[in-house]
Amino acid sequence: MTDHGADLLIRAGAVHTLVPGQAPQRALAVRGDRVAAVSPDPNGLDGLVSSRTVVHDLPGATVLPAFDDTHTHLIFAAHGAHDVPVHQARTIGEFLDLIRQRARTTPEGEWIRTTTNWQELNLAERRLPTAAELDRATDRHPVLVKRGGHNDVVNTYALRLADITEDTPVPPGGVIGRDADGRLNGRLVGNALPLVERLLPAPNLSERIDGLRLASGQYAATGIGTVRDCAVSPEDYRVLLAAREAGALSTRVRALISALGLTSRAQVEDLLDTMEEWRYGSDPWLRVWGVKFGLDGGLEAGATEEPYACDHSFSGTLIWEPDALVEAVEAVVRRGWRVGTHAYGDRAVRVLLDVYERVLQRNPGLPAGTLVMEHGGLAGPEQRARAVALGIPVTIQQPLLHDTAEVEEGFWGPERVARLFPARGWVDLGAQVSAGSDFPVGQFGAMRSVWGMTTRQTVIGVKGPEHAISYDEALTLHTTNAARLTGEGNLRGTLTPGRLADLTVWDQDPAQCPDDTLRDLKPTHTFVGGLLVAPAGTR
Repeated sequence: MTDHGADLLIRAGAVHTLVPGQAPQRALAVRGDRVAAVSPDPNGLDGLVSSRTVVHDLPGATVLPAFDDTHTHLIFAAHGAHDVPVHQARTIGEFLDLIRQRARTTPEGEWIRTTTNWQELNLAERRLPTAAELDRATDRHPVLVKRGGHNDVVNTYALRLADITEDTPVPPGGVIGRDADGRLNGRLVGNALPLVERLLPAPNLSERIDGLRLASGQYAATGIGTVRDCAVSPEDYRVLLAAREAGALSTRVRALISALGLTSRAQVEDLLDTMEEWRYGSDPWLRVWGVKFGLDGGLEAGATEEPYACDHSFSGTLIWEPDALVEAVEAVVRRGWRVGTHAYGDRAVRVLLDVYERVLQRNPGLPAGTLVMEHGGLAGPEQRARAVALGIPVTIQQPLLHDTAEVEEGFWGPERVARLFPARGWVDLGAQVSAGSDFPVGQFGAMRSVWGMTTRQTVIGVKGPEHAISYDEALTLHTTNAARLTGEGNLRGTLTPGRLADLTVWDQDPAQCPDDTLRDLKPTHTFVGGLLVAPAGTR
């Protein structure tokens, strides 16, 4: 703390501190990286103004705490920060035009890649592009079109580089796509992805840091001040450390080191040995939160109690045997780390709660919030009550439902899709529930998520309106509840003297915005630790 007055003073129409029972304030002062004072009088903190104070006089503005995205993938966003933004396309023609534009500025023979956060059913043609169509965009560059984490489409140039022909054996667990005439159509699924992806040049450290600079700035521009990244490899975390050292992060990062792909306690112990050097990090911008496990698949393989609507012989996939997962989770908590586990379908939710209950019984006295359920997509009333009784926090992601509702109805049917992410049920039980996006499957954005939770809107209309919550409740899920999830309720989530100065400024009160305006509303300013991190280029 410096001994002068305020480094920053904001006079606003309303400063919502989110302190229970406290009326809106009109002025907020920041000293160093902390909130120094608030006042109900817009001029009540003027005595703290000095020649060094930056003053924002915004009588029509609303100030809120900065938001957390409690389940997202900043690393994935950074990987795609320089890629062709095909998520902006609404037709295959627009999709190909974006690739064609990139080809004009890319040296011949260099790879062209696309962003991953899009769904083909949201294109007018409601399908993936083909290799032949990609060839029309460019036949002088290998093109990799990626959708999510399990589906690629490549052009003929890329197929040729990878030596993929009509005679290439299909890898177990993979698909090499063909058209109706049996010719290669460029599609690769699952274990066929490495056939092409192994050829892509790995980005260097400088490129990865710049990707994090761009991506974290994009999060901050929507009002997000902290991201909880739920799939960070040890290598990724070292890149995050380098990005932090370079001043390239515009959001705080709470990293879950990924155990995805591991199958035994011994492998998990090796991962924990690697993590040991990060145990005592005290940087308020970047910390390891814990370890991430996956128990079932997502849209296409979530483990359900009843068979899929599209295939009555299939009920999704459990990745771990329960006994083995108990041993793996126990290895983590006995080292003093926390655990977040992906459980999407209702069968996965039930099995995960069985696993967590056994871990809690075998390890009495674990700190509250040590074991977290990520998604809890189809958690029904019985399992929600179990989670609350066990003290298990849950993260939900309404933007994921918004963007994928039609795709999911094809797998699960409309009734189950309407039951996804039952925010109302969680809140009414007093659950430790917080909210995020699951980018790149859902779009990140502070108010986009709030709008989704209050309306239950999706790309195919309102789904499960009985699960909607109020604006104030949605705000809590991204602020005070989110800070509690990360163990920082004494530092963030409210605008209270002594708390970190993570705040957002809006030129209109989001609570008063019509729904169609709220969805895309962005703040005019985002501050993290008193630093202006958005608009872009302001640090």
